[in-house]
Amino acid sequence: MSKEQNVLVAGANGTTGRIIISLLQESKNYRPIAMVRTQEQKDHFENEKVATVLADLKEDLSDAVKNADKVIFAAGSKGKHVIAVDQEGAKRLTDAAKHAGVGKFVMLSSMGADNPSMSEDLEDYLKAKQNADDYLKASGLDYSIVRPGALTDKESTGHIELKGKLEKQGSISRADVAKILVQVLEDEVQKNRVFEILAGETPIEKAVRS
Repeated sequence: MSKEQNVLVAGANGTTGRIIISLLQESKNYRPIAMVRTQEQKDHFENEKVATVLADLKEDLSDAVKNADKVIFAAGSKGKHVIAVDQEGAKRLTDAAKHAGVGKFVMLSSMGADNPSMSEDLEDYLKAKQNADDYLKASGLDYSIVRPGALTDKESTGHIELKGKLEKQGSISRADVAKILVQVLEDEVQKNRVFEILAGETPIEKAVRS
């Protein structure tokens, strides 16, 4: 990769989003573009020397993706606007990314999105994630769909367990999830694959490439 690629991060102001932004800032291959909704958030990232775009997942996103080589969708409504943000927002960003010729779309999904009825509490959320994932898979874009277990705010261990389907529950730190999302930006890493992740024993770099 000769020049740095611009990576648009939807949900940049979230807990996981902020970690993704700082990892991209440290990277030699990527430059982050923080997609945020408010001027205050925009000011925060610009003070950190991060390029930003003001955009709302509920509205037109064609301007947001203009300069993006790749996209990470790490936005979440925390249950408040599940259909509007987690489902339709993701679909809208998928369409905009496709239209703009984005090279890869990395989707932060959730374990259980393949079987939303497994959790009564989360069924609506998981159904929205499932619909968004299916839409991305059918879009024709290159993608990686990342489905972590329960997210924690623990320190990164750098070690995970990764499989198409893990057949068990568990948790993983947001810090490790962020690292994985950045790792799979690479064109051929987990290309057009859906996989689940939990805290584990395998180094992230190895796990995502095996």
